[in-house]
Amino acid sequence: MIRIRPNPVILGFIRKELSQAFRDRRMVGLLFIAPVVQMTLFGYALRTDIKNIRLGVVAAPGDRIAARIAERAYASGYFLPAKVDRADPYEDLAAGRADAVLVAPPHGFTRAIGRGAGRAQLLVDATNAVRARAVEGYLTGIAAGVLGDAAGTAPPAGPVRFDVRVLYNPTMESSIFMIPALAVLVLSLMVILTAMGLAREKELGTMEMLLSAPVSRWEILAGKTIPYVLMAFVNTPIVLAGGILWFEVPFRGAVWMVALSAFVFAIATSSIGTLISSLARNQQQAMIGGFLFMLPGMMLSGVFFPLENMPSAVYWITYFNPLRYFVTLLRNIILKGGSPEVVWPNLAAMAALAICAAWLAVKRFRQTLN
Repeated sequence: MIRIRPNPVILGFIRKELSQAFRDRRMVGLLFIAPVVQMTLFGYALRTDIKNIRLGVVAAPGDRIAARIAERAYASGYFLPAKVDRADPYEDLAAGRADAVLVAPPHGFTRAIGRGAGRAQLLVDATNAVRARAVEGYLTGIAAGVLGDAAGTAPPAGPVRFDVRVLYNPTMESSIFMIPALAVLVLSLMVILTAMGLAREKELGTMEMLLSAPVSRWEILAGKTIPYVLMAFVNTPIVLAGGILWFEVPFRGAVWMVALSAFVFAIATSSIGTLISSLARNQQQAMIGGFLFMLPGMMLSGVFFPLENMPSAVYWITYFNPLRYFVTLLRNIILKGGSPEVVWPNLAAMAALAICAAWLAVKRFRQTLN
């Protein structure tokens, strides 16, 4: 029976790094408390659904259908009532007193439906194009439902009737879609922590002492990197538990899939942090280098913007971004149960990036020491 003995040098480095990290209360807070706080703040702040839309309605006093549209809009939770000037609703939009104004037909919706013709107008403040499109979609859907009930037909009119079924997120809550991605952003902070940990040795002048010690260079690199891999791996269930318990995000996948994906991602981010630290001379440069990686990494990960909407000249860069694969993995595993056609290709791609990043980090680390 083959017995694998742990390397005492690497274990010594791991104990030193962990004790040094846990000795500093600020570091403990940054490792375990800050991710939960960030998850909570991001979960509430970063939402794609548009709410608190100030809606005004200009209609004749006896127009019951217009009143019903307004009531259903306000009851949906997306709209708030806004008082507008019947003579000039454009002025209310220009002054910021309303975000949208529904102008009913002059003689009312009921008479327009009876005639089979009528013209209503929806005025939307489109200074924010994304918000304007959402407002238009919300209100046209509500109006179509009310008008269909009044006319005795089921919208949309026509020979084909669609029975829509929303899967994986029936309530259309943006937090359910965003929480797995936000977990990736929080865990990617390990890039900065790893880079600063190695840069600290250079700044304090203790790197020369390590090099003069009877230990190999790969032991130094492994001993300084493995603790941050373990910290990221331990942080994963803490961050995900906060999202699942607090925001009620359903967990439909296997725990081992999440654990394996988190472990590979931790290796990739720690290797990138080591590579950054080999280029930095002090902790300040390491922190700046970490942020220079994280900002484009977040923008090109699919967290905030769909990757399919990006130009082809930019889209190919996302293939070299480990955050892209981890976001896809967490969303698929947590929300859909982990389809093999999605999990294994993305996991293999992220593992390949982790190996390449580790190889570059080791090569650059050796060149720096030489």
